[in-house]
Parts: sequence; structure tokens; C-alpha cells
Amino acid sequence: MTLYTRYSQIDIDAWDRLIKESPVTSWFQSRDAYCFFDSLSFMEAFVVGVAEDNNLLGVMVGYVQCDGKRLKQRLSRRAIIVGGPLLSKDITDAHLSAMLITVRQLPAVEHCIYIETRNLNDYSQWRGVFEASGFSYVPHCNFHQDTSSLDAINSKLSRTRKRHIHVGLRDGAIIGEVTTDSEENEFYSILSTLYRYKVKKPLPPQEFFHKLRNHSSAKLLAIKYQEHVIGGMAYVELFGKVGYEWYVCGMDESYKNLYPSELATYAGLQYAANSGCPRFDYMGAGKPDEPYGVRDFKALFGGKLVEHGRYLYVKKPLLYTLGKTAIKILEKRHIV
Repeated sequence: MTLYTRYSQIDIDAWDRLIKESPVTSWFQSRDAYCFFDSLSFMEAFVVGVAEDNNLLGVMVGYVQCDGKRLKQRLSRRAIIVGGPLLSKDITDAHLSAMLITVRQLPAVEHCIYIETRNLNDYSQWRGVFEASGFSYVPHCNFHQDTSSLDAINSKLSRTRKRHIHVGLRDGAIIGEVTTDSEENEFYSILSTLYRYKVKKPLPPQEFFHKLRNHSSAKLLAIKYQEHVIGGMAYVELFGKVGYEWYVCGMDESYKNLYPSELATYAGLQYAANSGCPRFDYMGAGKPDEPYGVRDFKALFGGKLVEHGRYLYVKKPLLYTLGKTAIKILEKRHIV
């Protein structure tokens, strides 16, 4: 068994083949994704690979990130593996376990409070390996949608969604792309307001979206009205396989009769279909046992509700427990 902990150690052709052949493939475990994460100034990318007799069996791409000012940074430092590890259909439990143990020991994650895989595919057959390696299963929902054709999309839309999309486009909203810095600024301003006052979760700096806008695997889709951006989506694509809704937003209160958030999600579904992607991934719909308005919103587009969950390894249990409470308090007092 051979373990890799640097990008330069992994054969790029073998990695690309694994992306094409893996039963749990995702864009977020590709070379493109690693290079994108590595290009960002506010996070540290890492990668772990495993091979047997030069046969690449698994790759795990992730990044270390923290939020806010000094105190919040200490309480929020985490390692995130979006999508879950990229695994060959021939990987053994021993190979996966070796990868999971290695990622726990990387210098890059030494000061992290926890490591989390945000699964976008079904990893249930490996649940015992994750748990034996110290990772606990956390239920989490998502939606997958058939985008094999525009007819497949439209046939699943609720009557309300169909009416809103028709009205928004009829009354002047336009589906397009963010193509200028000014439009990018408008898009990020809308997204920032949404995350600060409604979502109340960390949002990456604008650098993230600027570089994504110029990435070959991504688009910043835009809903425009009278030459201004009123909504949009950060969309990435694993060519010919899956389109992903990474971030979505809309000025719904200011443009109630144009339904910009609904049009933004529809734009992503439409783009996936036109690109030949048979599936669209909404990238999360909350915990199954908790009411969640975003899940209700996404459900009306007609996707299939799945629960592939997350795997969580807590490196610093005391800080993990303290951090969840302390960050909420600090955010309410606006001192982070």
C-alpha cells in the first residue's frame, strides 16, 4: 500500500480515470477542485491518496478554513471534504481506513477542531470503515434532480413554480451570466446580505466567486432586470455527469413579482440540461429532524430527497462543544 499526501505525488492520468469511473465521483474531488481550493488565499488545500501496486484506489481532497477575527478563528478552524472521498469500486476497507487515519494526521489539519466529509453520494456501504476510523455519522438531507432534458425538469416542477418562472420571464427578468466586475459586485452584495441576515452561516470572501467566475468548470449564473443583477447562482459542473448548486440568492423582497431566487435555481437546472448533465445536485437540504425552509423551497422543483449524511471526526471535543455555543454568542454581539 502506498499513501500520498501531496498533489505532486499523485499520477494525474490515474486521478482523471478515477473521476470517470468511481461510483461516488464528484467535481469536488477532482484535480480542478484541488487547484481551485489551493488558489484561494483564505484557505489551505490538502489531498490524500492511496494506491496498491501503482493502482490508484482513492483520493480525498479538502481544505482548512476558519472564519472571522482572532477568537472566532480559533473556535471555527475546520477541515472540510466536500462531496466525500473519491473511491474506486475496488477499494478495500483497509485502503479507505488508511486514508481516513492519514487525513487525521496531516500537518494542515493539526489545529483543526474537527474534520467533516459532506457527502454528495451514497457512502453507506463504507459506514463501518468510517466509524472504525473515528468518524461518526451525522444525518443530512439533499436533493438530486433529473436534468437529462428540459422536459424532464419541467415535468417535475410544481404548478406554483411553473407559474412563477413563467411570470418572472414574461415580466422582464432575464437568465444570463455574470460577465463584468460590476455584475459580480452586485451578485456578491445580494449573497452577502442573504447570508448575514437570513442564512446566518459563513460566506467566503469575494475572491472565491471572482476566481470561480473565471474557472473552466464553473459559471456565475445571473438573473438580470433592467441591466442589474437581482439574483444568481454559483454553479459548478463535472462535465457530462453532474451540475451543482453551490450558492444561490435572489432579491425576493425587492422584486417579489419576478421571483429571482426561483429563477436562479431554474437557471442552474436549465444549464445542467443544456450541458448534457443528467443530474443536478442541490448540495444540501438540512437535517432531516429539523424544520428547514430551504428544504421546502427546493422540494417544489421536484427533485428526489436523499439522505447521504456527513461523517464527522472531532479532534478537539472540548473546543468543539465550546465553539458551537461561543460563536453564536459572539455573532449576536457583533464582536467577531
